[in-house]
Amino acid sequence: MREQVKLIELVFLSDKRKKLLLFLKDKPGSMAEIQEHLSATPVSILPQLKKLKEGNLVVQKGHIYELSLMGGIITDKMLPFLDTLEVLEENFDYWTKRNLEGIPPFLRKRLFELKNCKLIRPKMSYMFELNPEFVEELNLSTHVLGFASYFHPSFTTLYPELAKKGVKISLIFTEPVLQRFKKDYREELCTFLNFENVRVFIFPHDPKIADLTVTNRFFLVTLFPREKFFEHESLLSFEPEALKWGTVLFSHMLKEAIQVKDV
Repeated sequence: MREQVKLIELVFLSDKRKKLLLFLKDKPGSMAEIQEHLSATPVSILPQLKKLKEGNLVVQKGHIYELSLMGGIITDKMLPFLDTLEVLEENFDYWTKRNLEGIPPFLRKRLFELKNCKLIRPKMSYMFELNPEFVEELNLSTHVLGFASYFHPSFTTLYPELAKKGVKISLIFTEPVLQRFKKDYREELCTFLNFENVRVFIFPHDPKIADLTVTNRFFLVTLFPREKFFEHESLLSFEPEALKWGTVLFSHMLKEAIQVKDV
């Protein structure tokens, strides 16, 4: 156990050693290349290289430094771990206060793909209106994958307008939401379902997610809080990895969804 603690300290207690390992992850490097990448002098780099060599994480071949086999194994796992920490730190209060049960375990392990998410926090006076940036980006999208566990009146006009423009739309609703559409907006729902570029599904279980939207332009997810009232705070990202993550989550939910053909 003592050796394991030393290894953890060797890797994570020095920012310079951590950056050295990540730099050598892609390819071996000379002192000049390491120096340029770290923007540091040989005097500050050499002691850290010495420690990594003594820990059997880096080997030196002439003037070139490269990861050992063990160093490669460790470094392969470092980047996802560090990226996950970055994602959680960026919006720490959001993640710690949300119910994550609606995210399947295999996607929880891929939270590192949600870097550079922006917290969308509506003002109290706009709590029940769609976020303007969300609406603007949605209107510029060519395809939309969406899930909602709550009803919003804007859905009855926003998505039909997109459908008229030829946007490919796939929406999943919970049963209560679909029933609300059938009860109060049956005609609008029938018209919407008649578009060839539209698919609507019903999700028969408790999703434990408030809403999800993924398009070719952005990704947005709203998670329920674990304790306090629902304040409709969301995470928004334009990063390709986040769009991919959201698409996988939608596809996962779609496996349990049932397509609605008519009302």
